[in-house]
Amino acid sequence: MTNELKRTPLFDEYAKYGGKTIDFGGWELPVQFTSIKEEHDAVRNRAGLFDVSHMGEILVTGPDALAFLQNLLSNDIAKIATGQAQYNAMCYEDGGVVDDLLTYKLADNHYLLCVNAANIEKDFDWMMENQHQYDVTIDNQSEAFAQIALQGPLAEELLQSLTATDLSAIKYFRFQEDVDIAGHKALVSRSGYTGEDGFELYGAPADIKALWDIILEAGKDKGVVPAGLGCRDTLRFEAGLPLYGQELSATISPLEAGIGFAVKLNKDDFIGHDALVAQKENGLARKIVGIEMIDKGIPRHGYKVFKDGQEIGEVTTGTQLPSSKRNVGNALIDSQFATIGTELEIEIRGKHLKVVTVETPFYKRSK
Repeated sequence: MTNELKRTPLFDEYAKYGGKTIDFGGWELPVQFTSIKEEHDAVRNRAGLFDVSHMGEILVTGPDALAFLQNLLSNDIAKIATGQAQYNAMCYEDGGVVDDLLTYKLADNHYLLCVNAANIEKDFDWMMENQHQYDVTIDNQSEAFAQIALQGPLAEELLQSLTATDLSAIKYFRFQEDVDIAGHKALVSRSGYTGEDGFELYGAPADIKALWDIILEAGKDKGVVPAGLGCRDTLRFEAGLPLYGQELSATISPLEAGIGFAVKLNKDDFIGHDALVAQKENGLARKIVGIEMIDKGIPRHGYKVFKDGQEIGEVTTGTQLPSSKRNVGNALIDSQFATIGTELEIEIRGKHLKVVTVETPFYKRSK
């Protein structure tokens, strides 16, 4: 079974640092190196380095690249400047989500899309299916890229010690190509999935593999550590960032998931536009809310949510926060019960336990 799992170019590095691997959507990836709590704390207070080479990279080029992406994606692609990234949802006609992704504008009519690992083939097929009359080339370049993410308050200071490029000039959701970092080239994007400041580095597998060791060695004395998928999930959840397959899916729209900021209903028609307009005009029947346990227990993905014995939704993500020990979750529930402070119940092992709806995100960095 293990031999059938896909591996990133950095796979051999995991064992050096004590990485414990799991099957994550068909990939053999590290869930942790030391412990989820230690790695979570390191990212919040110092910095952690993630291998995210399983993510997909799809290039869209050609005279109609802008028009094609405007039709395909929910945000306003025309507003992205060269050197800028933008968060997007790619929707079905009914408003359900094919995937959520980052769009990088490399040049006019030249875009790089970073998509979720489990969705690479599905996304590529959907894009090809909707190419229609557009004069574009859609190229799945996932095998040509590796990617690491350095996240945390020390990220800029550490990476700056390895490059002559002024990283402070790369603002949030901006990027620079061909940055020389300790003799290795990478696209450096000021972005991430943790709620902290940090950078995502895209490049050729050999360059990114070398940078993994170089960055960890340079940060060793500052307490910078390799970090696994376990804390990547607790960090993104705590910061209020959705995960495809949980807060977003083919049956959960971007409006229901609370990422309406990435949906521009006033731009020209795009796939899913009419369904999302109808959702907004009619009022959302359900939405994602934060919940916190009143009774003892931890909410988990898939647990059913009730109000006065009536099933009203289910938990999309839940955990005990590593830092505060709060037992909290996200739940997709009927909108009429989404007001902050509403008491509900969730079913854990046949028992109905009390929860209350609370504000999210559960964490915001101070600067």
